[in-house]
Amino acid sequence: MPHAFPTPFSRWRLPVLGLLITLIVIGPFLIIRAATSQAEEAITAVVHTREVQTLIHWVSGDARSLEGAAIARTRGIDTPLLRQRITEARERVLPNLDQVLALTRDNPEQQARLGALRNTLEMRLARIDEVIEAAEGATYEQIDEMIVLYPIQRLVQDIVASEEALLQDRRAYAARANQRADNASWAAMVVQLLLLLGASYFALRQQSGRLDAERQATAASGRALAVLDSVREPIVLIDGSQRVVMHNAAFAELYGVDEDARGRPLTELGGGAWDNPDTLRRLHDVLARDRELWDYRLSQPTADGVERTMLINARRMPLPDRDDPVALITASDVTAQTISERQIRELNQQLEGKVEQVSDVNRELEAFSYSVSHDLRAPLRHIAGFADKLGRHLGENVDDKTTHYLGVIGSSAKRMSALIDDLLVYSRLGRNAMRLQSVDLQSMVNDVRAMLDSNAHAENPEHRIAWSVAPLPIVVGDENMLRQVWMNLLGNAVKYSSGTEPARITVDVKRLDEGGYQFCVADNGAGFDMQYAGKLFGVFQRLHSANEFPGTGVGLASVRRVLGRHGGRIWAEAEPGNGATFHFTLPASGQDAGANATGTH
Repeated sequence: MPHAFPTPFSRWRLPVLGLLITLIVIGPFLIIRAATSQAEEAITAVVHTREVQTLIHWVSGDARSLEGAAIARTRGIDTPLLRQRITEARERVLPNLDQVLALTRDNPEQQARLGALRNTLEMRLARIDEVIEAAEGATYEQIDEMIVLYPIQRLVQDIVASEEALLQDRRAYAARANQRADNASWAAMVVQLLLLLGASYFALRQQSGRLDAERQATAASGRALAVLDSVREPIVLIDGSQRVVMHNAAFAELYGVDEDARGRPLTELGGGAWDNPDTLRRLHDVLARDRELWDYRLSQPTADGVERTMLINARRMPLPDRDDPVALITASDVTAQTISERQIRELNQQLEGKVEQVSDVNRELEAFSYSVSHDLRAPLRHIAGFADKLGRHLGENVDDKTTHYLGVIGSSAKRMSALIDDLLVYSRLGRNAMRLQSVDLQSMVNDVRAMLDSNAHAENPEHRIAWSVAPLPIVVGDENMLRQVWMNLLGNAVKYSSGTEPARITVDVKRLDEGGYQFCVADNGAGFDMQYAGKLFGVFQRLHSANEFPGTGVGLASVRRVLGRHGGRIWAEAEPGNGATFHFTLPASGQDAGANATGTH
């Protein structure tokens, strides 16, 4: 048997056939499209002309109607129907003419005629309005001017005649366009029949390939369903009638769906869990208006008999095998989260109540301490005064023991007075309103340092103090309160380093990441044991005896109160015999200070 060689036609068959198919499909399409477009344009032009003629006739008719109504008014006729006729005609006539102007804006000649018509019509309407207004009082001259002056019929006839001429041309053009469209349709039908015969052969050959593709699509759909069932979040798809299209295993488990629920109303599932008017309305909006539903909380009974709080999300989506869109609904169980939020709110309410109780107690304690301090001043003055008078009364005949007793009475009275003064200061620091302003800490520290140097030199001229003060910033705060902070901290540094030669006191500052400042005041004095640091900032708490270092134990408590009201805090580091370092913070602005301006601590 001879060997069959491929012919040139068989080699070029597919490319040529592809080119022919392209020409056969695209060529008739373009011809039909062009012919159809021309026919549509012609028909549109005819409709356009008819619309212009109709509107012009309406304008003319409304003008005549207004004239007739005006004449009727001169005859004393004034009925509701006549007034309605006048109102409707007056409201239509000029807008209809404006619409004609808009429709003929591509025709300069018609625009000129319409412009003249509008001017004439406006003047004619003005005459008509005068007659209507005058009614039975209209003169014959007014009626004659209304009828004779500013005629519009000739202009209307010219416009209509011009449009009629255009109409004839457009009808002829439309007839030719329709004929061409018919011819193109017949030619396209013949060509497409030939194409159908050629395509049938290739359709049979591709049938097997299509079947393979369908099997692959079925396998892909099965994989998608398997993935959907593997998701542990309940998912359901519903159609426009709110019937189930598809759901996953998690949805069936949560709502007790034992069989295939496709086609069943959503309200029948889960024992009426979805039978909620507001929920159904929102799901309807998702499908009808393409509105997405986000984080909608809904309390639902589930298959296990537990009332759960569900977070519902839904959005509209298309499916490849359906013409109508469906809504994809996901339901997340947030019951535990809801319970936690409720518990947090309850705890916050309890905390607010406790804070209010503490604030009331603080106010009562401050009022008590302020009252007690004032009430104790008079007895102390009496004790100190009479002890001094008793000493002068005894004169030089007093013995040493009596002098000692009188000295103890006087010094104790002075110490008690100092305690009262410090207690009053402490009370005022928690009660007085803060006056926030810019405070130059550099100048303030220099003033306090100068005063402390002067006092120390007066008490012990031989004692030397070496100061190291870094450049300090300007902050927002209450100037008097901040001066109290520096007086106490620097005063303590001088006092507790009085036994060290030379005394070294360092003041430093650094900027914090959040914008505030951290200050430190360090000395090389007596220091203290850190195990007692918790008592350091309490009222009347002292870590050294009054014989070693004088004081009342209120200064550091006042410092902590001032810093707390400014939104800062204070802490200390020390070692016995090696000095102490006090650190405290202040915010960069007065906002944090203002938040605590009326608080108590």
